[in-house]
Amino acid sequence: MPELKKNKLFMVLMDVMCVLVVAMPFIIMTIMFRPYQRGIYCNDETIRYPYRLDTISHKMMAAVTISCSIIIITSGEAYLVYTKRLYSNSNFNQYAAALYKVVGTFLFGACVSQSLTDMAKYTIGRLRPNFMAVCAPEVCEGYMLEINCTGNPHNVTESRLSFYSGHSSFGMYCMLFLALYVQARMAFKWARLLRPTIQFFLVAFAIYVGYTRVSDYKHHWSDVVVGLLQGALIAVLTVRYVSDFFKERPPRCQDVENAENEDSERKPSLQIADTDRNHHSYSRPV
Repeated sequence: MPELKKNKLFMVLMDVMCVLVVAMPFIIMTIMFRPYQRGIYCNDETIRYPYRLDTISHKMMAAVTISCSIIIITSGEAYLVYTKRLYSNSNFNQYAAALYKVVGTFLFGACVSQSLTDMAKYTIGRLRPNFMAVCAPEVCEGYMLEINCTGNPHNVTESRLSFYSGHSSFGMYCMLFLALYVQARMAFKWARLLRPTIQFFLVAFAIYVGYTRVSDYKHHWSDVVVGLLQGALIAVLTVRYVSDFFKERPPRCQDVENAENEDSERKPSLQIADTDRNHHSYSRPV
């Protein structure tokens, strides 16, 4: 038993370390906050749009994505564990074990998506459509590699982070991840139309966020398209290769037979072996 606990602790620490590692580009670039200084053509009409407040602010975006993730994931895992459609061979609390696996997968993909987004933003340094309004230069003629902005320095730096849209990539990642989660977990006959209805509103919100980034003159349309595609790609890859939402499992009775052949140190009691799966994985009983 002590050896088994050490192995579990090692797995948890390894998961946490992996999440932190993939989040490092995002953390480092946010701290440095120095995007590539791109020169500008003063007569470029694509960066002369007025400044407008965000229709979907960062706080609103965080509130919607976090609340949707908490409600859908916690309620889904709790219901499946309660109805014994989801089980684990871990002797830890079944609800906590189920949540840990899903939330860990979600956070890993979110960190990957955000790191890739910030790598593009700070490396390319594309100017936002409202750059000239935010910069408010005293003099601007022809092509200028360096421009003296009189606007707020923080806002000027932000206005150099147009490509690609972080709102779009993060929103699409979160909403599509949840939509795929619903597809895998809500496999009930009575949910034949409820499932696609929930998925529609999740994905529709992410697309609407992208629309507002264009209408608010925060991003060019190409920034939004690339952001949506990147968020969708990371969500699909995370669900496909990191999670086990759609992974086919052998019948539970077969697992019980296999469990009886395992070393006694790997199963504290016959009762746990009869009710749990091996390899610390989750599945639906057949």
